[in-house]
Amino acid sequence: MNPLSRFKKGAIIAHIIYYARKEPFYGVWLKEELARHDYKISDGTLYPWLARLTNSGYLAMEEKNVEGKIRKYYSITDAGEDHFHKIKRYLEELYKEYMEQ
Repeated sequence: MNPLSRFKKGAIIAHIIYYARKEPFYGVWLKEELARHDYKISDGTLYPWLARLTNSGYLAMEEKNVEGKIRKYYSITDAGEDHFHKIKRYLEELYKEYMEQ
């Protein structure tokens, strides 16, 4: 088990929930945004995560026709909003402890 790898996976999920809270997004945009933060993620990883977050009730998905193509947009749900605040509390605590060193 690589602790950094596992931490990065959790950070990516936290980013997904954060972006869904800001505004609806689609997968290609999210993948490019995550890459800006040095998270290299394949479609084979990203889309199953989005599906699991949707199936778990944290994200809602809406299909939209954009220039003749069906694009799936993801947004946060009430459960996702609650989860966002829980993640935020954990991150604040972790940040405080790590930055005291």
